[in-house]
Amino acid sequence: MTDWLKAAESQKKDYLTDLISLMKIPSVRDDDEATDEYPLGPRPAQALKAFLEMADQDGFKTKNIDNVVGYAECGTGDDTLAILAHVDVMPAGKGWDTDPFDPVIKDGNLYGRGASDDKGPGMAAYYALKYLKDQGTKFNKRVRFIVGTDEESNWTGMHRYFEVEPAPTFGFSPDAEFPVINGEKGQVSLLLSVPASNDGAFQLKSFKSGLRFNMVPREAVAVITVADNQQIRDDFARFVGENPISGNIAENGDELTITVIGKAAHGMEPEKGINAGTYLANFLDQYEFAKGAKSFIHFLGKYLHLDTRMGGFDGAFTDPVMGELTMNAGILNFDLENGGAINMNFRFPKGISPDQLQTTVEKVATPLGITVKQGPAQAPHYVDPDDPIVKTLMEAYINQSGDKNAQPEVVGGGTYGRLMKRGVAFGALMPNTPNTMHQANEYQPVDDLIKSMAIYMEAIKNLVSD
Repeated sequence: MTDWLKAAESQKKDYLTDLISLMKIPSVRDDDEATDEYPLGPRPAQALKAFLEMADQDGFKTKNIDNVVGYAECGTGDDTLAILAHVDVMPAGKGWDTDPFDPVIKDGNLYGRGASDDKGPGMAAYYALKYLKDQGTKFNKRVRFIVGTDEESNWTGMHRYFEVEPAPTFGFSPDAEFPVINGEKGQVSLLLSVPASNDGAFQLKSFKSGLRFNMVPREAVAVITVADNQQIRDDFARFVGENPISGNIAENGDELTITVIGKAAHGMEPEKGINAGTYLANFLDQYEFAKGAKSFIHFLGKYLHLDTRMGGFDGAFTDPVMGELTMNAGILNFDLENGGAINMNFRFPKGISPDQLQTTVEKVATPLGITVKQGPAQAPHYVDPDDPIVKTLMEAYINQSGDKNAQPEVVGGGTYGRLMKRGVAFGALMPNTPNTMHQANEYQPVDDLIKSMAIYMEAIKNLVSD
């Protein structure tokens, strides 16, 4: 019987070299730098090209599709196993103890943007496939390792792949956690617009919080003018002392700039973050702002503050199989020209629809003069636990981890796995390792990454050899 962990350990040095090289590329989608050649900006394409060049040197057949998606292929057969990863990353944000794009290993942990989501896990799966190929494994299926470049936003690249290439038979995405994610909640964002009207003794000049809809905002900054600057300073000092945040006030003429620092977290688990935007709005809601500014502040400060389950909307919902509905207030902006824009991102189980969510929010928003429209939605995705791919992956995980009580899970995150009828997410976050995806100081224990490689080796071997 093959010692897969020993095999993975033999790849450790080269794996870390290639992974760190890939992590040094700040591959954040940037529409401001988009061109015809680089539709998502140059850096995601740079990371894609770096991966494909490596795979080409490793003896895979490779293809770059429009600089937005690509694949490395080996094996032959009527069926295709797809492994779907991504080389784009979230914006780094603030609060890092190290350079997010200069990875370091400290105390056995690899720190840097992409260590956990998804360059570390993706490269572990790639190295598992590479090892099997190099060992002369007989593949009775075609295997395509497909790499997207905007998983953290609109999935443009992977949607393009499925438009122009044959659909895989089945597959997995190494972009979540172990053991196996056989169910993913649906996703939709509700986009709220607030009038720019604003007058009176208290005025909101601007409010900015949040980087992406699927991140809990770590920082919020508001510029206001008020009747009594000292009163605001005293009130804010008390507010910071009574809440799990930090912050400061800067004075510039008659304007006050108020900054609140909370804690970032993945939008699928918003309760694990501290939403700086709703904390700041909750503080401002005690003052006599007016019109659209008041509606914006009051909606955030009363209805979104400390609410990740729609309790304040009387909209909480739970499915016995797929779990709870969750809500993340991810992007919260206001200015005097454009008014307010709020992105509420929902992860919803089967049994409730985006239309129902919109109706529920409108009952609160409409009386405040706030309009609500729906963004693109993804339906809930579920693969039967008895499907052979789930059983094969579970077996590999149990064999390598020793966790005989492990069971498939349903999560709020959305992975490329849902693009296939028989697609799941598989690793690489271990059950007892903190989830730092989308956070400052993102990391992954090196030993976990090597163990995940061993799991992927056994899993892929069994999937292509059955």
